[in-house]
Amino acid sequence: MRLCDSKPPAARWRGAALLGSLLLAAALALRSATRPCSAAHRRCRQRLYPSLELSAGSRINCSGIVRGDEKAIQEARLSNLETANRRARLTPDEYLNMAKDCGSFRETRRFIEFPLSQEEAEFPIAYSMVIHDKIEMFERLLRSLYAPQNVYCVHIDGKSPAAFQEAVRAIVACFPNVFVASRQEKVVYASWSRLQADLNCMQDLLESPVPWNYVLNTCGADFPIKTNAEMVRALKVLQGRNNMESEKPTAPKKERWQYHYEVRNFIFRTPTEKPPPPHNYPMFSGNAYIAVTRAFVRHIFESPTVQQFLEWAKDTYSPDEHVWATLNRMPGVPGSMPQNDKFQLSDMNALPRLVKWQYLEGDTSKGAPYPPCTGQHQRSVCIYGVGDLSWMLQQHHLLANKFDPLVDDAAIQCLEEHLRHKALYGRGL
Repeated sequence: MRLCDSKPPAARWRGAALLGSLLLAAALALRSATRPCSAAHRRCRQRLYPSLELSAGSRINCSGIVRGDEKAIQEARLSNLETANRRARLTPDEYLNMAKDCGSFRETRRFIEFPLSQEEAEFPIAYSMVIHDKIEMFERLLRSLYAPQNVYCVHIDGKSPAAFQEAVRAIVACFPNVFVASRQEKVVYASWSRLQADLNCMQDLLESPVPWNYVLNTCGADFPIKTNAEMVRALKVLQGRNNMESEKPTAPKKERWQYHYEVRNFIFRTPTEKPPPPHNYPMFSGNAYIAVTRAFVRHIFESPTVQQFLEWAKDTYSPDEHVWATLNRMPGVPGSMPQNDKFQLSDMNALPRLVKWQYLEGDTSKGAPYPPCTGQHQRSVCIYGVGDLSWMLQQHHLLANKFDPLVDDAAIQCLEEHLRHKALYGRGL
C-alpha cells in the first residue's frame, strides 16, 4: 500500500497530453529561436533574455567574485555581516500566496520555460530532490535546475512542518513536469530512510512519460555549478555508464555494515554482528550523490539479487554511502564498473558532487585536494562562501554541497547570476 499519496498517477502527471502539449510548444519556440538569426529574432532575444537574467543586486560584484577578485570578495563578506543588507527570507506563507497564480509565479520568479537548445531538448534529465526545510532555498535550487524537458520528483521529509509541505506542494503544482513523491519517509540522519527517499522518487520517475536518460539526486543544501547544457554534454560523454564515488572501504567504514544498527530518533550501533552481504559481493564505499542511467534504476527494482542486497543493507549505518558504490561495481548491473582497483573513483574524480571535507583542506600547492573553506563547517563539510566560487567553477562536477543562505547568501546569489548568464548567452559573468 502506498502511503501519503500526493496525487494518483493520472493526476500526478496532469495527463501525458498536458506534458506533451508543453513540450510541443517548447519545441516550436525552440525551432523559432534556433533558425538563422534574423534581425527580428535578435530583437526578440534582446527583449526576452534580459527578463530572464538573475541579478544579485548592485551591492555585490558577482562578476568580480566568480573571477576570484579579492576586493569584490571582501566587499561581499562585509555586506553579509551588515544587518541592514540582509535580505529577509521568503516564508512558506509568501510562497503559498505567490503560487496562487502560477503564470505570474513562473514569470516573476524567472523560470526558463523553453529549451535553450535542440541538444538539451533531446536529452531530458530526471531529478530526485530530497528536502526538509528552507522553502526559498528549495525554490531557488529548482529554478536553477529547471528546464521544461526535464522531470523532477520532490521528496518532502515526513517530519517537515505542515506549512513547509503545503508551500512545496503549491510550488510543484505550477509545473507539469514536477511532482511530489508518492510515498514520504520520515528521514533520520544516516539511516536507511535517506536512501529510501531516493528510491521512492526513482520508482515514481520510471512511471514518468518523460523519456529521461539519467537521474541525478539532490538535497536541499545542493546547488548546480554547471548549466543544464553543460550537464547534458557531461552525461553524454559517459556513454551509458553510471558515475559516482566508489572506492575500497577503510576499516572504520567497514564497521558501518558489520554491525546491526537500530533507528529511533537517531541511529545507533548494537553489539550484534551482521552476516556478510548476500552472494559475497565485495563492498565499496562512496557517497549519497550519483548519476545513474534509466536502465540502472529499472534493474535495481527488478533484480532479485539487488533486492536481496538492499534488504540486507537496511540496518546498516549511512547505507547511501556504500549501497550505491557497491551496486555500481556488481557484475550485470547496467552501466556498472568492474571491481578491479583500476576502476576506483574518488569523490574529487567522480562527476556528481563537489564537497570540501574540513580535514582535507589546505595548501593545494603542497598536495591538498582543495583550499580552505571560506564559509563555515557543518559535520566537517564546508558550507561555501563567496571566496570558494572562483575555485569551484573551475571544477568538473555538476553540483556542489553545501550551501546555506544563512551562512553566505551572496555565494548563492552570484552562482545563480553566473549560471543564468551562461545559460542564456553562452558565457559567464
